[in-house]
This record gives sequence, structure tokens and C-alpha cells, in this order.
Amino acid sequence: MIRLRRPATAAALTLTAVTAAVLGLAGPASAHVTVNPKEATQGSYGRFAFRVPNESDTASTAKVEVNLPENAPVGSVSTMPVPGWTVAVEKRKVDPPIEVHGSQLTEAVSKLTWTAAPNGGVKPGEFQEFPVSMGPLPQVDRMVFKVLQTYSDGNVSRWIEEPTPGAEEPENPAPVLTLAAAEASASPAASAPAAAADDDDDDDADTGAATAFGVAGLVAGLAGLILGGLAFRRTRREPAAKS
Repeated sequence: MIRLRRPATAAALTLTAVTAAVLGLAGPASAHVTVNPKEATQGSYGRFAFRVPNESDTASTAKVEVNLPENAPVGSVSTMPVPGWTVAVEKRKVDPPIEVHGSQLTEAVSKLTWTAAPNGGVKPGEFQEFPVSMGPLPQVDRMVFKVLQTYSDGNVSRWIEEPTPGAEEPENPAPVLTLAAAEASASPAASAPAAAADDDDDDDADTGAATAFGVAGLVAGLAGLILGGLAFRRTRREPAAKS
């Protein structure tokens, strides 16, 4: 029995070692800047966070630059304060204007730059999220955000490659927000059958009420005839009064 278990144990250890090696090699390749959540609806507003991991063993991430896509301008972009960081907002002219709540906007946010305080930033082995609120989201299939990540030692990671659907992920992929079309609201014509059904229900209710009153009247009439007949029979049985 022992001789049978030893080979199995050795195989399990070998499999574990191989798995760890594969995961160890795959880990750094998947540690890139992302936007979360990764999906939203066209025309809606949402809260999104750019998640920035630190891939350096010796330097901190000191600056993060997020470029909004030129082909998909957003009318309203606001940032949430991040402790230890300051943010600068850059805008650009847009033509045609963007309509937001009935107003025509001729400018849109083009770039967000977060800068860490001295001796701060994202340390090795850590990550930081930079939340933003955006909307209304444009009528496009996706938004590609090109990001530059600057380290305290001067090195820059450029997350600017646009992923291609169905192809392998590029070495330095840019964060992508996928946008789905909004569901069409119910049209007035669609509600017409419902209204007609309500009218039919009202007619049925009126008909039912009339029927109920008719039955009640019939019962009352029958009761009157029965009582009259009983009274007549009683009168015939009583003897006539003597004069």
C-alpha cells in the first residue's frame, strides 16, 4: 500500500510545482491598469475606478495619466478625492457639441492626471484605485482609455495598445469599457391593448353588476309569490267568523 501511495504523492507534488511555476509566469503579464466595472449602458451615468497596480520591485507609482477617447466624448466627468493624491483636469473643444440635460456643451474632459504627494504613491506590491463619475455615456460600442503610469525612478509604463476582439491580449493593453445599447422603452401603441383590456374589464364588471341586480330582483319576486300563496292557503283554512 505504501509503495502505491508514494508515486501518487510525488506526482501531486510535481503537478503543484508546475502549476505554481505557470501561475508565477502568468501573474506579471495580467497585472495591468483596468477600469472597473468593465461594462455599462449607453446614455447612462456611472461610477468607475481606474485600478493601477505597481509592477516595480524598487519604485513607487508617482503619477497616473488617463486619456479619454477623442471619438467618444463625455459631457460630465467628476473625480473623487484620493488621499495623498492631487488631480488635474484637462479639457478640449468638441464639435458637434454634447447635449447634457438640455444644454449644449462645447468642451469635454480630455485627460485626468493624478500626482502623488512627495514620498507617497503606490508602493511595490500595492495597487490604487482612482474613482470617477461619468455620463451620459456615448453611443459607441466601447471606450478605450490610454494610460501612462510614471514611477518614482522615471520609468513609464504605457498602457496604450487597443485590444482586438478575438485576438490575443497585447503586451500593454489599454483599459476598455464596453457599452451596451439601452433597452427601448415601451411605445404608446404597446400600451393601447392594455387600455383596451381595461375597458373590457370595466364592461364585464358593469355587465356582472347588472346581472346580479337582475337575479336579486327575480329572487325577491319569487319570495313574494310564495308568501302570498301561503297567506291565501291560511285564509281558506280558518273558519268564517259567526255573526
